[in-house]
Amino acid sequence: MAILRIYTDGGCAGNQSDQNFGGWGAILEFGEHKKELYGGEANTTNNRMELTAVIEAFKALKKTGQYIQVFTDSSYVANCFREKWYESWEKNNWRNAAKKPVENQELWKELLSLVRQHNVAFYRVKGHVNLASKSTNFDKLYEKFVEWNSTSFNFEDFQYVTRMNNRADELANMGIDEARSR
Repeated sequence: MAILRIYTDGGCAGNQSDQNFGGWGAILEFGEHKKELYGGEANTTNNRMELTAVIEAFKALKKTGQYIQVFTDSSYVANCFREKWYESWEKNNWRNAAKKPVENQELWKELLSLVRQHNVAFYRVKGHVNLASKSTNFDKLYEKFVEWNSTSFNFEDFQYVTRMNNRADELANMGIDEARSR
């Protein structure tokens, strides 16, 4: 079974200010084929950019019914799918546990409609890992990665996924730069 891997990241410079710029990046990888996507917008939030990265990756797919692994450093995105928050949201008319409207509801609905066309697993990655630093404790980071995701990933997988997450972060920053220049 061929698996498509998607690596995503989103970010926002000045997340809490009135004038900010957000960016998102995604890498689609199928065998030896890779496609990089990115974009950005003004006056947004980090969470919106994290969601947009995954949405745009899925929108780039040309067929349905694929086996997909999504790697994200967003606990917001990963936990929603892994812990099935969306099931409660849908059952409660898009209200959260505090009975307030779910934030970014329109993005969640769009993402759910895209994800449901495939067989998808979400995985959590530690973001912003400096792979070149001698002080980075890779063994500890790998333990955390396995704790989050399972023992089916070996150390080399962890290193590769981390490199790809760093690249998705670079793409998100390119999106921020483009949004600033508009």
